Amino acid sequence: MIFSFPNIDPVLLQIGPLAIRWYSLAYVFGLLLGWRYMRTLIRSSSDIARDVDIDDFLTWATFGVILGGRLGYVLFYKPEFYLANPVAILQVWKGGMSFHGGLIGVALATVWFTRRRSIELIRFADILACAAPIGLFFGRLANFINGELFGRVSDVPWAIIFPGGGPEPRHPSQIYEAIFEGLVLFVLLRLLWRHEAIRQRPGVLTGVFLVGYMLARSFVEMFRQPDAYIGFLVAGTTMGQWLSVPMAAFGLYLIMRPNGRIKSDKSSANNTNAGRF
Repeated sequence: MIFSFPNIDPVLLQIGPLAIRWYSLAYVFGLLLGWRYMRTLIRSSSDIARDVDIDDFLTWATFGVILGGRLGYVLFYKPEFYLANPVAILQVWKGGMSFHGGLIGVALATVWFTRRRSIELIRFADILACAAPIGLFFGRLANFINGELFGRVSDVPWAIIFPGGGPEPRHPSQIYEAIFEGLVLFVLLRLLWRHEAIRQRPGVLTGVFLVGYMLARSFVEMFRQPDAYIGFLVAGTTMGQWLSVPMAAFGLYLIMRPNGRIKSDKSSANNTNAGRF
């Protein structure tokens, strides 16, 4: 059975020139639910940060995601086009966000924020890593609603004919990504967080997120249609796979690095810079 793409209007509500899009709501829900989840996690590690710190970080994370995601897309995917049309960089409502750019943006915001608040960067990053799959899940669902980033031509029973993908049925790769990058990675990190031994090794959860995302993204890229203006790269690889390699390498370092265990309560309390990198 071949499914036709569900007729979902990308615009949920429009009042005059103001349009509320599903894509925008995905960012709103992802950020808000991620913020609430981070507040829940610090209850079991209250020495990392306070509720007010998590509340204030929401603004920093929002700017990091939006600015980093947009600039990452401009630089990684279509630099020639935006160099010739710089005004188009501001037209975010037309789509064009990069996860890897958003990751860099949030990472820079996190470094700056934790330094200003004298918070242990790497332990705070572990909490953030546990919440990140929430945003990925909603973002991929929004990609599906927009009918963008669809998969390669396929005859699987659940293949879908996308409006912008021609007459042939394709993999719903956005749903694959929502499942693996979002749900699976979220559950994995949640299970690991429940182990005291894991929480006592700063950086492991962040490393698992980075490596886990690389594995999920690289797997789904085998079913996802590469961007037409980039196509396939060396040996049939894609831009998404190559951009994920450095983050996975850093993730492996965080997981395997020695002397990552939190010190005893008294010595840790006297060293506010413990665990920074």
